[in-house]
Parts: sequence; C-alpha cells; structure tokens
Amino acid sequence: MTTAHAGAAFDFPAPHLIELAVRAEDIDAYDHVNNAVYLTWLDLVAWSHSASLGVPLEQCVALRRGMAAQRIEIDYLRAALRGDRIQAATWIVSADGRLRAERRFQVRRLADGATLARARIDYVCINLDSGRAVRMPELFARAYVVTA
Repeated sequence: MTTAHAGAAFDFPAPHLIELAVRAEDIDAYDHVNNAVYLTWLDLVAWSHSASLGVPLEQCVALRRGMAAQRIEIDYLRAALRGDRIQAATWIVSADGRLRAERRFQVRRLADGATLARARIDYVCINLDSGRAVRMPELFARAYVVTA
C-alpha cells in the first residue's frame, strides 16, 4: 500500500492501494491505455485486497470456492497515457456474509492525483467445480466485510 497524492482525495476512507506502471502493451491505437487494461487493474487490486484480508487465490482454490464477478460498471473519466504510474484503490461497500459482496474502485494517476476511472463490481460466491452460486465459506464471510 502507498500514501495518497497530497492534493487529492479518495472516494472512501482507508483504501486498499496498489501502484502500477503503464506498460507499452497497455497502449492502444488511440495512444492511450486500452479500456480492457483497466479491468485487469481492478482484478489485480481486488486480489491484492483479498490476500491482505486472508483470502489469497491459493486458499480459494483449496476451498474450491471463489468470488466471481456478476456485474461490472466502469466509468472512464480521463485517459492513462504512456509513462504514467497509477494507483488502483478498492473498498468493500456491501457484503451479506452469505452470497454477495460489492466492491468499489478508483483508478488515479499518481503524478497529479487525477481520477481516471471509477468502477463497481458485484460479486457472488461460487463453487469452483460446478460454477454455481453457493454460500460463502466462513473464511470469506469473516474477510469480506464493509470497509468503506
């Protein structure tokens, strides 16, 4: 985790943050970061946060349970460009302790604190073998609680 840019605020308190550099392969024909890359960044920060909460990928595989994206909304506000460093932030804003959790995300440029994108992802717990919705294991219910 890192400290926030001094002049800019995050949407919610106490974000879980990762920093990433824009890579050459992230740039598309319009000479900015391709919209699909933002989804990859959201996935990376969500996994980082889950691991920090005690639910790393290896634990999900061992339990044969996972939180799968059910609905994704991304608002692209400004373009990330070649050479930018970004912060991806996440918070859990709702969780029922049984089946569902919702995360919010904010992607900011590190240099000026400008928000580049905001997103919401609704997750549902699934059985990794069947792909069907299933009640969260106790580990998930304890870990996935509201942080915003």
